[in-house]
Amino acid sequence: MNSINRRSVLLAGLGVAGAGALAACSGGPGNGSALVDPTGSAVAATEKKRTSTGRRQKVTLNAASAMIDLGGGLMPKTWAFDGNAPGREVRLSVGDTLIAELSNQLPGKTATSIHWHGIALRNDMDGVPPATQTAVRAGSTFTYRFIADAPGTYFFHPHVGVQLDRALYAPLIVEDPKETLAYDDEWVVLLDDWVDGVTGTPDEVFAELEQGMGGMDMGRTSSSGSSGMDGHDMGDMDMGRDSASSSASSSGGMSTKFMLMGADSELLGGDAGDVKYPHHLINGRVATDPDVYTGKPGKKVRLRIINAGGDTAYRVALGGHRLTITHTDGFPVQHQEVDALLVGMGERYDVLVTLGNGVFPLVALAEGKDANGLALVRTGSGGRPSATVRPKELNGMIMTASQLRAAADVRLKPAKTDVTHQIKLTGGMDTYNWAINGKPFDMADPEANPLLIEKGQRVRLDFVNDTTMWHPMHLHGHTYQIGDSGPRKDTAIVLPKKKLSVFFDADNPGQWMLHCHNAYHGEAGMMANVAYQA
Repeated sequence: MNSINRRSVLLAGLGVAGAGALAACSGGPGNGSALVDPTGSAVAATEKKRTSTGRRQKVTLNAASAMIDLGGGLMPKTWAFDGNAPGREVRLSVGDTLIAELSNQLPGKTATSIHWHGIALRNDMDGVPPATQTAVRAGSTFTYRFIADAPGTYFFHPHVGVQLDRALYAPLIVEDPKETLAYDDEWVVLLDDWVDGVTGTPDEVFAELEQGMGGMDMGRTSSSGSSGMDGHDMGDMDMGRDSASSSASSSGGMSTKFMLMGADSELLGGDAGDVKYPHHLINGRVATDPDVYTGKPGKKVRLRIINAGGDTAYRVALGGHRLTITHTDGFPVQHQEVDALLVGMGERYDVLVTLGNGVFPLVALAEGKDANGLALVRTGSGGRPSATVRPKELNGMIMTASQLRAAADVRLKPAKTDVTHQIKLTGGMDTYNWAINGKPFDMADPEANPLLIEKGQRVRLDFVNDTTMWHPMHLHGHTYQIGDSGPRKDTAIVLPKKKLSVFFDADNPGQWMLHCHNAYHGEAGMMANVAYQA
C-alpha cells in the first residue's frame, strides 16, 4: 500500500505557511456558487463585532519529537508541544485575544496545524489545511490570533492526518468573569487512549485499518451499511505520516496488530471502537502510576473533563461520590446529579463534586474495551486503589448528552428553520470507507460538494447514522442545540442506525468542517464542508 498520498503531497508542496492560500479560490467545482473566503471581508467584519477586552495572551507552542514520561517507567517517543503530554494549559478570560505562535519542529517534512476545538473563532484561524490555511511546513512558524468570546472548557490539537492521536493536544480554558458557579477549586481532567511509541504509531494504525476487513474470515458481521462504497480505495487518503507507516501489514497478508475485534457497548449501541490501545491515560499518566489531585474533605471542586482520545469513549465516575453536571462543550445545562457520564471523543463536560475524606479513584472506563484510565483524589489517609478498580458508580445512573437540557439563557430562541441538510453517515469496516452521504471528503478539493448555508439562517442538520457504529460528530465554528431544548454542543454522539437532529444559527461566516471525531473515521473521509455562500 502506498503510504505517500495526494493529501501529504499537496500539503508538502504548498510552500510557505499562511492563511487562505487555497480558500481564496472560492466557488470551486461542484458547488455552483461563490463561497465565503476564510480570509475575506465577511470574516473580518464578524471578528470586529466580537466583544474584546483589549487584553492579549501570548503563547509559543513548539511541536517536536519528544520522549515523554507516562509513569510506571513508560517513556515512549512521540510528538508533543514543548515536550509535555498533555501540553501546557492555556487559560484566558472571555474577550481576550489569544496570540499563539506555532513552531513546527516535527521530523522530516511533516506539516501540521492547530485547531482550537469548540471555539467559535474567525474562520482563517480554525487550523484546517488546506481549507482555511496552508499547512505549517516543517521548520516554519504560524501565528494564530483570535478573540475568544465564549467561556468554557475547550482544547486544541492538530487537524492534519491522525496527529491528534499523538501527544499534540492541550486544554484551553476560557474563564467567565461573571461566573455564577460557586466552588473552591478546579481540576482539568484530560482523557486519552495511547498507542504511540508503545505498540506502533497512529500512522501505522491507520495504514492497517484502511486496508479494511474485506475477504477476511474473522467471524465478524460486515458493518458496511448502505454506502455502496465497497472496494473503494482509500489508500491515498493520509497526510502527516511518518516513514514507518507502510510497515503495518505483514508480507503474508493483512496484519491485525492494531485492529480491535469484539468491542461492544450497550451505551454506544454496539461496536465500541476500531483500535487496540495498550494504555488509557488521565492527564498523561497510566493507570498503574496515576495522576493525583490533593484536596480537603468538604471542598467543592469543578472538574473540567476533556476526551482527547482518538477512538475511545469513556464512562467516567469518581468512587464514593456523585457528580453534578453543569456544562457540556462549554455551555451551561440544567444541573443534573449523576453517578457517571459518557464522554465521546471531542466532548467536554464540567461537573461539580463535594469531596469526601480518604483516597478515591477517578476512573475513565474505556467503553466496551475492558480497560480503563485512572487518577486519584486524595483528601485524607488511605491506600491506593488497584489500577483496574471499578467503582460501583460506573454502573449507577449514567448520563448521556441526549438526556440533558440547555440552561435557559443559552437555549436557542424559537425560529423557523431556513435550511435542512441530511447528513447521512455511511461506510464500514469491510473497506474502511467512512464517509458523509456516501462520498469520502477530498482534502485536496475542500470546496467540492459543500453543504451550503447563508448568514442569518437557522440551520437544521439531520444526522442519519446508516452504519453499525457510533460517531461523535463535531462542527467547527459553531455550537448547535440538540433538538428543541437539548444541550448546546459542538460534538455529539450519533448512535448506530439512529437519527439525531441539531439546530444552529449561521452567525460565523466561513468554511467549516463537519466530521466524525474518531481520528481514523475522519481521516478516512467522514467529513464535509459546511460553507457560507458569499
